[in-house]
Amino acid sequence: MPKLEAHEKGLLHRAFSVFIFNTKGEMLLQQRAMNKYHSAGRWTNTCCSHPKPQEEIHDAAKRRLQEEMNLDATLTHLFAFIYKEPFENGLTEHEYDHVFVGITDKTPVPDSNEAAAWRYATLAQIEKEMSEDPQAYSVWFKIAYLKVFDQVHERRLI
Repeated sequence: MPKLEAHEKGLLHRAFSVFIFNTKGEMLLQQRAMNKYHSAGRWTNTCCSHPKPQEEIHDAAKRRLQEEMNLDATLTHLFAFIYKEPFENGLTEHEYDHVFVGITDKTPVPDSNEAAAWRYATLAQIEKEMSEDPQAYSVWFKIAYLKVFDQVHERRLI
C-alpha cells in the first residue's frame, strides 16, 4: 500500500535508516524539510525512507542516500528494530526499521524537498543537544543513535 496510507492506518511496514559518518567519527545529520508530513524541521540521521514494493532493503537504502543527500557509500547493515509512534496530526509510524551505516568524507548536496540543512556532529554534541531539547530530534533517531555509535566503534568501522 502507499506509504501515507500505512501511516494513516498505523500498520507495521518496512523502513530503513542510514547513518553516515566521516573519517573523524562524526555523524552526518540532516534536518528534515519543513514540508514533511511528520517530524518536519527535526534533526535526524543522514537519510531514511521506505523501500518500493519488491525492492531489496539494502538497494533502497543506497538509492535514497543518493536521492536525498547526493551521496554514495558502501553500506553495512547493523541491526533492525520495531517502533510505533503516534503523531499529533493523526499519523502513526509503525516501522520495522533496518539500520545501515556508511563512511564518506564527500560533501552532501541534499534535495531541499527532503532536508532543510545538514551538519556533522559528535556523540557528545548530540547528547548535549538532546538533553537540552529532545524534541529537536526525530523519534526513530532517539531510539537508534546510541546503538549505532556503539556498534560502529565495536566493529571498528571507523
